[in-house]
Amino acid sequence: MTISTLTDLFFAAMDHDKPNCLQSKRDGRFQPLSSRELRQRVQILTAALVELGVEPGDRVALMAENGLHWPTVDFATLCAGAIQVPIYPTLLPDDPDQTLYIANDCGAKVLFVQGRERLEVLLERRAELRALQHLILIEEGASPGPGYDTLDNLLDREAGASDDFEQRARQVAPDDLATFIYTSGTTSNPKGVMLTHGNITSNVVDGLRCIDLQPDTVALSFLPLSHSFERAVDYMYFLQGVSIAYAESIPQVGANMMEVQPQVFVSVPRVYEKVQAKIYDGVSQAPALRQKIFHWAVAVGARNLQHRMDRTRPGGLEGIKLSLADKLVFGKIRERIGGRLVFAISGGAPLGKELAEFFWGAGIPIYEGYGLTETSPVLTVNRPGRVRMGSVGPAIPNVELKIADDGEILARGPNVMQGYFNNETATAEAIQGEWFHTGDIGVLDDDGFLFITDRKKELIVSAYGKNVPPAKVEEAMKSSRFISQAVALGDKRKFIAALLVPNFEALQAWATSEGLSGGEAELIEQNAVRELFAREVEAGNERLAPYEEVRAWTLLPTEFSIEGGELTPTQKIKRRIVNEKYAEQIDAMYAAAARAHHS
Repeated sequence: MTISTLTDLFFAAMDHDKPNCLQSKRDGRFQPLSSRELRQRVQILTAALVELGVEPGDRVALMAENGLHWPTVDFATLCAGAIQVPIYPTLLPDDPDQTLYIANDCGAKVLFVQGRERLEVLLERRAELRALQHLILIEEGASPGPGYDTLDNLLDREAGASDDFEQRARQVAPDDLATFIYTSGTTSNPKGVMLTHGNITSNVVDGLRCIDLQPDTVALSFLPLSHSFERAVDYMYFLQGVSIAYAESIPQVGANMMEVQPQVFVSVPRVYEKVQAKIYDGVSQAPALRQKIFHWAVAVGARNLQHRMDRTRPGGLEGIKLSLADKLVFGKIRERIGGRLVFAISGGAPLGKELAEFFWGAGIPIYEGYGLTETSPVLTVNRPGRVRMGSVGPAIPNVELKIADDGEILARGPNVMQGYFNNETATAEAIQGEWFHTGDIGVLDDDGFLFITDRKKELIVSAYGKNVPPAKVEEAMKSSRFISQAVALGDKRKFIAALLVPNFEALQAWATSEGLSGGEAELIEQNAVRELFAREVEAGNERLAPYEEVRAWTLLPTEFSIEGGELTPTQKIKRRIVNEKYAEQIDAMYAAAARAHHS
């Protein structure tokens, strides 16, 4: 069957007729929703949307966490011929202006919102939502109220005739717009990326030619579906008949992994970094013999990376050593993530080479890929039998890449967006001729593997004209188990500096062993702690060229976060926000370094 629209994909997914198409936590345990139940929900909601006046091409916005409601609203919107516009739920209540900007820019006729607190903000500012006709609350057991209806109420009705439902859905064409996805707006107002049904389904179908997903697989979904990465992967799960279990929340992912025992999941590097940090923290507090065994096993895994990537085992004594390392160390690590993982995928930000090597060495394959919202989103991915450490893999089928004279990565293919909604200037900058300009800097090796070196707009240009990739500096700093997050600074400055966030779990354990006490803010002011970080920074600098080395640094008492405004929903640093928020500390750091230099 040819899959050329997301409605085609929906009906193909429902044909799997799975008893556990979706899973979610209810009454203390993960409970299934069958394909038939999902189809019924989508059919009922499609009819309800049509009754509300939703016509083909209208925009339906969705502001919600992951859960059963997400694909219900998504597929119903698409089956009605409308355009689904996700809005990050983290924007409310903290950033109502951006929420209203997106809803007004796309001209949303209907807005689904999860949670009473978000609803109250929207009701208060209802008059500012110019095109909005219907506000729908997603909350189990909620009843309609003044100015809003509820998803439960819309679903509590008889479905329309099956023939009418499918006939309407099948009228959607590949060139019809399926979604506007608004970029995170790290430097300006967010831009609405226009993607057609054909853009997304081509990416889903071509992506599946690289990654093997079996129908009896269970996947854990925890990255926000508002982002194109998790949403596209979930479409892949649907098409292949994979059972999708929705995690309760990011903090609960570890516990949910033990409950669901997924064979596959996708994540951003920050989650893998936290898992590794937790492992090393536990080891640092273990008896000396266990520490020795752990580090021995890591060395064995590192020596056998190629075997891990080729899915083979070494012979002779080395094979015995690897089996022993698996039994004593790596098997226990794999148990922490459910014990059944076949592979994981990483995207959204660069995965550090050493981080990837650690997990691969432990027998946990992480296939790193690369793409952008504007490319639906996948451009490249490492895949079984074709893995190169430090790369983001070769292009997926039907996608072409080339490197411009200035090092920028250019792409073309059926997955490239139609443009930015209501923004012809930005569209003309991004798509020049047949090629989409990614804004990333990279190189292609002789085998077509792509290596990304940095963001074109994020390159630090020092006062001496040296180009410094901040990601390289930050990765070097984060190679320390005591450093959780790092932001490199130095644009138009004489040297590179950094804001460092300690791994406070590791730091507290170290401080206790050294007889130090105090909370996080107190610890980072102590001389012994600063001496520790001075040593860690110097160790990180050994990985860098002299002009890239961190010459000054400041420790921060709290992590960068989505809530604090420093991170995007996919855990990328908002550099402009960080520079503004910590301007006082940055200026003081450079001034102190200058005084020290002249004294």
